[in-house]
Amino acid sequence: MRPRTIDEFVGQQHLLGPGRLLRRAIESDRLPSMILWGPPGTGKTTLARLLAAHGDAAFESLSAVGAGVKDIREVVERARVRRRDHGRGTLLFIDEIHRFNKSQQDALLPHVESGLCRLVGATTENPSFEVNAALLSRARVMALRELGIDDLVTVMRRALVDRERGIGDRELVVDDALLRGIAAGAQGDARRALSDLEGAVDALPDGEATLSAEHLAMALGRRALRYDKAGEEHYNVVSAFIKSMRASDADAAVYWLVRMLDAGEDPMFVARRIVIFASEDVGNADPQALLVASAAASATHLCGMPEAALHLTQATLYLALAPKSNSALRSYAAARKDVQRFGALPVPMAVRNAVTAMMKEAGYGTGYRYPHDFEGGVDRQHASYLPDQLALSAGESRYALVGPLGWEHDAAR
Repeated sequence: MRPRTIDEFVGQQHLLGPGRLLRRAIESDRLPSMILWGPPGTGKTTLARLLAAHGDAAFESLSAVGAGVKDIREVVERARVRRRDHGRGTLLFIDEIHRFNKSQQDALLPHVESGLCRLVGATTENPSFEVNAALLSRARVMALRELGIDDLVTVMRRALVDRERGIGDRELVVDDALLRGIAAGAQGDARRALSDLEGAVDALPDGEATLSAEHLAMALGRRALRYDKAGEEHYNVVSAFIKSMRASDADAAVYWLVRMLDAGEDPMFVARRIVIFASEDVGNADPQALLVASAAASATHLCGMPEAALHLTQATLYLALAPKSNSALRSYAAARKDVQRFGALPVPMAVRNAVTAMMKEAGYGTGYRYPHDFEGGVDRQHASYLPDQLALSAGESRYALVGPLGWEHDAAR
């Protein structure tokens, strides 16, 4: 089901939409060498073939997993003969170009620089770290984005109606909800979506034309999960996940986490919810919680699925088992209420910054007591540094609404 033209290509409208960078380069027939950087299944190989076809260039393809300098030299020699004998250019596509070592990348450099070969490299890794600076300076990095649910549904719909390249001759009936479920499980990967769809179609009994969730479940070897990232069930499962952690129900929290991930939820969405929860519901009862949550989010971004499931599970267990406090939420809400009620109250003179003689004469900084001059680095007798309208008696708290558990309870004694 590979598209035959750029107009049939699904997704990447930030590059291929009207007036966009790559579309303009195609239309003007001035394609640069480029690195296509993006997740699996976003169309990097397909796009490279379309670019070659559009410019009538010969298409040469290498996989950096198995190719070496010898293979590069053979491609270059064919490109040289092709240009000399037929006046035809060569587009060299290198899949997983980040796997080429320095000497292999250096072997490409003079031929890319001379224009003998127009390079299109594909990588799932950040080119800034994995591609030599010299080669990177001669290629344009095009960042491809994960395909959305609607993009994947479009790809599958085309496969269902195309009699020549797809399965249109089967005249199948498939509702959008099922296609969106397949798309959610594919996590932005068009190949995976088409493979899952094909497996479900293969599970249909002879003579049957309506595809169901049961057929999909048989194809995937597991029960199809009811979970639409744009629908009500999405919010129900997320709510169950958060409330389970809040209730310190670690079993339920891990279950709802796996429900989300197994149904194709974006792991970075889950990671963001975990980071928010760390401050909102654990807070300073265990300050380490925010570090654990942030580390899990960073590891999720770095590793991706399926390994990220372990990072998210570790953080979920930590947060569910940690002491709970919503003091950050309550403190912020109380302070914001007064800011909105009273507006911009004047800063007390004692804590104003006296940077000029005139400011000092005006009383800026008068009455300020340097805490490090006192035992323990705390001046327990200083007047409140809140605006006068909000100041409370010594020992009282307006916004530091400390909870009864963990670190913050001990620190406030």
